[in-house]
Amino acid sequence: MARHVLVAGGAGFIGSLTAQALLDRGDRVTIVDDLSTGSKDVIPQGAAFHEASIGDEVAMTTLLSSADIDACICFAGFIAAGESMSDPGKYFVNNVGATTVLLEALAKAQVQQFVFSSSAAVYGEPLFTPMTETHPTAPTSVYGETKLMVERVLSWMASRGAMRYVALRYFNAAGALEGHREAHQPETHLIPLALAAAKGERPALQVFGTDYPTPDGTCIRDYIHVSDLARAHLAALDVLASGTTELVCNLGTSQGYSVREVISAIEEVTGLSVPHELTSRRPGDPAELVASCDLARDVLGWVPTRSALHDIIRDAWHASSGTTN
Repeated sequence: MARHVLVAGGAGFIGSLTAQALLDRGDRVTIVDDLSTGSKDVIPQGAAFHEASIGDEVAMTTLLSSADIDACICFAGFIAAGESMSDPGKYFVNNVGATTVLLEALAKAQVQQFVFSSSAAVYGEPLFTPMTETHPTAPTSVYGETKLMVERVLSWMASRGAMRYVALRYFNAAGALEGHREAHQPETHLIPLALAAAKGERPALQVFGTDYPTPDGTCIRDYIHVSDLARAHLAALDVLASGTTELVCNLGTSQGYSVREVISAIEEVTGLSVPHELTSRRPGDPAELVASCDLARDVLGWVPTRSALHDIIRDAWHASSGTTN
């Protein structure tokens, strides 16, 4: 059954792609975004758009009273772990405070189906890998702490009957879809930064830390293609529609790659050298984050299909170069 879905942060990279996937399957989509990090250029045709902050109580109340919304997917939030350590207040105000305003407005409007864009950053340093959803949560960055705090807000709201939710703990979103590339301002993700360095569009890539307890000394991450992420959000909506009250799921591939391995793979795909310089660790970066995805498979019926590292890099490379696969 077609639904009307509010996509908060739908003018961003993953949000806009998920909005398009919703439209493609016949759902109605309304996007709310303050454009502080998003762009009108990526809003898909057919989606209604409201320029507003989710922390604006009046704007959210007005929007929800004028639109028959069935569910909400929330991508709105700042995502740079490094910046969160130097400006923690900015992250608490936006990621926790503004999201809570949205949740209150949704609850008052009796919109009780909510999919939250969370993060593997809630776990902190891994005690074991692959990391299951039962792994202890001990964030090492303010960014991770803000995601965990919203998960706790959601859990309390669910326990009081005010909200039903799925929190999707992304590992590392990457890749591109239909020419739509990562274009964060500023860009903080490894693959687009390395591709830009390879093309000479930016200075040498900085590798933060070479003394981690990993085989080559650099951080290990689990990379997931944005097309697989978009499918997971649709599956999460379907689970909520079937009556699920509360669910937390990892989204990854159960396969990790070090920074050095990603650089090597980029050089193989592009045929270009990636200029890089080694520097000290960045505060808040765990050594290794690799997901166990059994729960997403068993409950959401979701498995990644496009997230092999070379496929992710190839899609990102073609999108950044303006070519087709």
